[in-house]
Amino acid sequence: MPVRTISLLFRLVYRPRVLGTENVPSTGPLVIAANHLSFVDSVVIALVAPRRVVFLAKAEYFTGKGLRGRLVRRLFRALGAVPVERGTYHSARASLETSRRIIAEGNAFAIYPEGTRSLDGRLYRGRAGVAWLALSTGAPVVPVGLRGTERLQPVGARLPRPHRVTVHFGQPLDFSGRENTARERRRTTDEVMSAIRALTGQERVTEYNAAA
Repeated sequence: MPVRTISLLFRLVYRPRVLGTENVPSTGPLVIAANHLSFVDSVVIALVAPRRVVFLAKAEYFTGKGLRGRLVRRLFRALGAVPVERGTYHSARASLETSRRIIAEGNAFAIYPEGTRSLDGRLYRGRAGVAWLALSTGAPVVPVGLRGTERLQPVGARLPRPHRVTVHFGQPLDFSGRENTARERRRTTDEVMSAIRALTGQERVTEYNAAA
């Protein structure tokens, strides 16, 4: 099923509230940095964004068995998901390099600086991968605030539930003049998280998400 058709069905059934699409550049390399509340976050962003968005997904989503496995695999491929292995230092480095290549090729790439889903609704400290991608490619960063996706598909739920969500695309952040140093990566990441916080209103905490 074409992505446009899936997007239309999603909008008709779930009626998402989408704000700030004019802030998303229509072409060129782009980093989309969002808070992370649910497994379905990447799907939601891909379905409502005004341009194609690429994101990384666990390789297991592409190897599932049975009808559900086939449906998930087809959906993720249609939405532009790229399968990656996770769980080790080397796989993490490989994922970053894959992400950098995707952005450098002129794509919009979605990433969650928190690293994993927030199970308590708070906004955790961002990991510096988002800054490394922005500073190494020169791509602008569009912060995204997601609200309600944790109710659309709660932890443990196999399928989405009826619930309206909000997706707010913020104004692009330009970090192209900064050096790609550890200090600048930390400063850049903190600024991205502040922009996300302004869109979501979440309580922000200074520690990393322990589940990451």
